[in-house]
Parts: sequence; C-alpha cells; structure tokens
Amino acid sequence: MKILVAPDSFKGSLSAMEAAQAMKEAIAELDQNPEIVLLPAADGGEGTMATMVEATEGSLVSHSVEDPLGRQVAAAYGVLGDGSTCVIEIAEASGLMLLGQHERNPYTASSYGTGELIRHALDAGFRNFIIGLGGSATNDGGAGMLEALGMKFLDEKGEVLPRGGGSLGDLVMIDDSSFDKRISESRFVIASDVENPLVGSNGASAVFGPQKGASKEAVEKLDANLRNYADVVERQTGIALHDRKGAGAAGGAGGAMQAFFGGQMQRGIDVVLDAILFHQHLGTVDLILTGEGKTDSQTLSGKTPLGIAEAAQKAGKPVILVSGMVDAASLPLLKPYFTEIHAVVGEDVTAKQSIAEPYRQLKLKTKKVMTAYLKN
Repeated sequence: MKILVAPDSFKGSLSAMEAAQAMKEAIAELDQNPEIVLLPAADGGEGTMATMVEATEGSLVSHSVEDPLGRQVAAAYGVLGDGSTCVIEIAEASGLMLLGQHERNPYTASSYGTGELIRHALDAGFRNFIIGLGGSATNDGGAGMLEALGMKFLDEKGEVLPRGGGSLGDLVMIDDSSFDKRISESRFVIASDVENPLVGSNGASAVFGPQKGASKEAVEKLDANLRNYADVVERQTGIALHDRKGAGAAGGAGGAMQAFFGGQMQRGIDVVLDAILFHQHLGTVDLILTGEGKTDSQTLSGKTPLGIAEAAQKAGKPVILVSGMVDAASLPLLKPYFTEIHAVVGEDVTAKQSIAEPYRQLKLKTKKVMTAYLKN
C-alpha cells in the first residue's frame, strides 16, 4: 500500500512538515510497512511559502527590506525545488505580524518592502512568481509595492505622495515611465482566497481595516482614498478595480497585482497543490491522509483539507482526515468530502493535553486510526 500524507499546519502547535512527520512515524510503526509519501500542504495563507519550499525541497533567500513602517527587517522569499519558481508572501515584508498592537496604522503602513523582495528576485533572474496575499498590515492599494518597482504616485503639484493608505486621496497621477520592464516579462500567479472588491461595504478598508488598526472614521477615509486611487488607475489604464473580485486582498495589493502585473487570482490551495505536484503523486497512491488544527465549517471555504479531499474524490481515492479538533456541529457538512473523519481531542485526550504534546498525541491518534483502517 502507498499512502500520501498531506496535512496542513496545526496552527500554534505543529508546522505542516511536523504534522506530516508525526503521521508518517505512526504509519511506519504498523506491521503492513506501507510506502509513505510526505507532501505537507497549505492553503495560501501565512506559512504557505515555507510549506511549499519544504515540500519541494527548495530553498529560502533572505534580503533586508523595509517593514510596513519603513524600518529595516530581514525578509525571505522561497525558491521551489524546480529552481525557477519564486514564492513571495506579502506578510514577510509587509505583514501585520511585524507590528506591535500599538503600531498598527493603515494610514502609514506601506507595502514597499514587498516590492523590494520582488525586485531582488527579479535581479536574481526569476520570472515565474507565486504571490501569497495573506496577513498584510497595509491598506495602500499596493502602491508601496509598485513604488519600489519604479512607479511614482503624484499629487496635483507633481510631488511624490507619502507612503501609506492615508495619502491616496491626494493622488492625481501615476507615473509609470520607470516601472520595472521585467514585470512584463514575468508570470504572476496570485494565491488568495479573498474575493472582496477594492472599495465599498465589502471592500478592503471596511472588512480588513479594523484588524489593521483603523477606527470607524479611518475606515471611511481609507475607503474614499482607495476609491480615488481606483479612479486614477482606471483613467490611466482602462482597468476598473473598484468592484473587481479579489482586488481588496491585502489592502488592495490584489488589485495592483491584477492591474499592473497581469496577475491571475487562484484559490490558494489550488496554487499550492499544483506547485508541489500533488496531482502527479495522487495517481500513484492508494490512500490520502490529511489534517489541520481545527476542522469546522470554515474548512469548506477552501482550506487545505477540502482541496485535498476534492482532488482525492476526482481521482477516486479514499481520504482520511485526522485533525486536532473537529466541530461536531459541522460533521454533516464535512462527511460528504471525507472517507473518515477523526479528531485528536476527544475520548481520552483533552484539548490541554493535545496542546501540551501535539506531536505525540497526533502520532498516537494516527496510529489508532490507521490500525483500524488497515484491518478492514
């Protein structure tokens, strides 16, 4: 028997690779001695880059860039095992995790550092990019990112605007004469599950602004600023970002990627599965094992186990889910997708025990589940 082990991370407890290793050890201790393929996965959110690099035996490249407030910080981008695909997460250079609670300010936070990472990767010769848009601290429409690649955002006097979402209301013209020509030679795939438009009640500012430090009044101002930004973009490019699906991702960077990079937005899990050659492995295995920290109705919105299960169903392969916790109320919604569903927490294991020794408890549960499955 050949088993494909493809869990996501168990957030706060285990990385995707650690979870995969725990599952592998459990299976390896069984008498049947099956062949095991490790393929830790992710859904496009934070941590996706590291997971993809591990799964493809790639590497990380570190570079000093500006954080959202302009301070120097070491950030990394990933090079996949094919040696030609570059993975950049906006959270690395422009992420909320880089700021203290008191520092969150979408008026001044800029995506400039993400542009610096892209420029460094271009200098290194990369032309095939996967961009992850989760976890940003910014609401600048990706203007900082574009500025790092040569664009100028000008007010009515022709002066360059200060960085951050707070100044976009004064934008009159975008000077793209020095925009990096290598962008047009490159391919950009955007890994994002965010479908929000750029502006309006479901836009970047209204939905994500508060978690980035915006008050109710600030949300209204930031939304108006992004609307002006979108007006200028449309006037100069003919591309309307206002209501475009996914343009509101990462404070509007999703819109910039679509308008100026020719980026194609795809569901995060689909991008990851393609990049780690999941479908090629799928055809050769007898069983798939996946899991995550907590499985509930949100899993069905495009989380890793759902993407794995959908691919397994198409291939006619059984898939077993072993997660840290499973919401009992969501079971009727989840059951159609999985052959079996199991949780570490329950029966003899408490949530406290699972958090205290996640590797051991996941291994023990996996061994128990697989012993029963292989007896059938």
